[in-house]
Amino acid sequence: MVLPVRPRRSVLYMPGSNARAMEKAATLPADAVILDLEDAVAPEAKEAARAQVCAIVKTRPFGKREVVIRINGLDTPWGHDDMDAAAAATPDAILVPKVNDGADVAHANQHLEQAAPSIALWLMMETPQAIFHADEIAGSGGRLACLVMGTNDLVKEMRGQQTPGRDGLMAALSLSVLAARAHGLVALDGVYNEIADAKGFEAICLQGRAIGFDGKTLIHPSQIETCNRIFSPAQDEVVRARAILAAFALPENRGKGAISLDGRMVELLHAEIARETVALADAIHQMQGP
Repeated sequence: MVLPVRPRRSVLYMPGSNARAMEKAATLPADAVILDLEDAVAPEAKEAARAQVCAIVKTRPFGKREVVIRINGLDTPWGHDDMDAAAAATPDAILVPKVNDGADVAHANQHLEQAAPSIALWLMMETPQAIFHADEIAGSGGRLACLVMGTNDLVKEMRGQQTPGRDGLMAALSLSVLAARAHGLVALDGVYNEIADAKGFEAICLQGRAIGFDGKTLIHPSQIETCNRIFSPAQDEVVRARAILAAFALPENRGKGAISLDGRMVELLHAEIARETVALADAIHQMQGP
C-alpha cells in the first residue's frame, strides 16, 4: 500500500476512555494521534471506549493530524468487534497489537477487505515472535503501512530491564527498522516512560533517529516539541538537499552517477536521500500551514 509522504515525527497515544483527553489531542502539535482501546482502557470500559472513540473519529475533529485507532488483539474478546467498529469509523489507520507472524497480518488484512481503501494497517512489534518474523511481517502486503515498536511489552517478554541506552532492545529495534525499510514501510519508535526526564527523552529521540526511525510514539503532550524537533530535518540539511537536487538537474549532470558540488563528491544515493529530505520538509510545512 503506497501512501503519500507525511510527517510522523510525534505520534501521541490517547486513552479511548477519556473524552476530554481526545478533545485536547485535536489542539496539540502532534503529527498523529493513536486513540487507544487496548492498554489504556480497563476491561469493564472496553465497549464504552470503543463507542466513544468511533463516534469522535466520525466527526473528524483532528484537522491535518493522522488519526489511528489501536484495537485490542484479535485473539481477545473485544478484538473483532473493535476492528469492525473502527473500520466503519474510517480513521487513517488501524493499529493491531500482539502480531506474531505473517498469518496474523493476513488475518488482520482479511478483516479489512470490505473497509474503505484509505484505511491503512499499522502493526505493533512487541513480542519475541514478531521480532524473529520481522521480515515476514513487513512483507505481508495488503494495507500494511507502518511498524510500531512496543518496547515496554518487549522488555516484559524478554524478562529484561529498562536501561538508559536500551541495550537489550537494540537488536529488536534495528531488525524492525531493517524490515520496514526492506518493504517500504514507516517505522515508529516505542514510548519513553519517564515523563519528567527531558534530558533522557531527548537522548532516546536522538538514538531513535540514528537507528532510522521516522518518529516516536509518545505518552504525554510535553514530549511533542522535542520529538518534532529531533525527527525534523534541520534547516541546513534541507538547504543542502535542495542544492544537491538542483545540481543533478543541470543539463550537464543529467545521467551522471556522481558529481562535484562545493568541492565534495556527491553520488546518486545522496540525491535519493536529498529527495526524501525535501519531501519530508515540504510535508511538515504543509502540516503546519492553515
